[in-house]
Amino acid sequence: MFDFAYPHLLWLLCTLAAFGLLYWWTRLSRQRKLRRFGRPEVIEHLMPDASRYKPGIKIVLELIALAAIVIVLARPRAGEVEKNTQVNGIEVMIAFDVSNSMLASANDNPNGISRLDRSKLILEKLVDKLENDKVGMIIFAGQAKMQLPITVDYSAVKMYINDLSPELIAYQGTDISTALDMAIKGFSPSEDVHKAIILITDTEDHDGNAVKMAKEAAEKGIQVNVISMGSTKGVPIPVKGKKGDYLRDSEGQVVLTATNEALGKEIAEAGGGICVNGASSSALNEIASQLGGLGDTPLKSMKYSSSAEQFPIFAWIAFLFLVLDIFILERKIGWLNKINFFTK
Repeated sequence: MFDFAYPHLLWLLCTLAAFGLLYWWTRLSRQRKLRRFGRPEVIEHLMPDASRYKPGIKIVLELIALAAIVIVLARPRAGEVEKNTQVNGIEVMIAFDVSNSMLASANDNPNGISRLDRSKLILEKLVDKLENDKVGMIIFAGQAKMQLPITVDYSAVKMYINDLSPELIAYQGTDISTALDMAIKGFSPSEDVHKAIILITDTEDHDGNAVKMAKEAAEKGIQVNVISMGSTKGVPIPVKGKKGDYLRDSEGQVVLTATNEALGKEIAEAGGGICVNGASSSALNEIASQLGGLGDTPLKSMKYSSSAEQFPIFAWIAFLFLVLDIFILERKIGWLNKINFFTK
């Protein structure tokens, strides 16, 4: 079967007729101008090297080359073959903390980059490492919300990452267990696919059931990994829109928030995964290595047709005719003038 990848470009072949008509019009115009100087049979002897036929040969060569170039652009294909391919990977559900405490600094410096912004950078780089895996996202604070169901559309995942903020969850706090429960329910029902949860949080759990829920995930064959954000030293939580102001309690004291690394390790241990500090330069590689240890499983089978590209043939035709056009001059061939083909 012969077809074209871009058949609409074949309409450009209609321009060949336009170029042909333009050439014909210029030749007529030339003849009219020559008649102003005298009779054609007399003027012809004044231009002994001008060929009557070579301009026509050259335009034919140029039009053939142009037609071949148009066909090259349309990408001709032939010999269609049906192929099957298997896509392997795992399912990963991201549980992302968007509580107000994530606005606090990711390090000991109160004016440093926020845990939220640092988490976004980590998540973007992590998504780049997930090639054929399916990814979903849950955001949580005092309650959890399914932000993006399991998908292979990484561009959609990155789009949602940019919009992450505490304003997405009205009820504040940090309820990790609810987020883990929603993540477990967000996976596909297939038991043959390896699954993992990546919990990105400062682990300030206000519910207390996170470890229990991580154990339940592990029992269902779902690995739970934790990326702990922030430092163990207490830092203030900035109030959005009020530069230099920090969150205060009912007595007017500045509220300090510190990362609970011990809880993060407990959750990861219960879920059969690892806990890494988001500030570590090796955090991403450790998580990627941990996910790679699960092993890829078949996610879906893709059926598609493939055809052999035929454009090189037409590219060579265009090249050949352009080279011929370059070497064919419009003046007569000298040695042919010495031969009389019409007398004995």
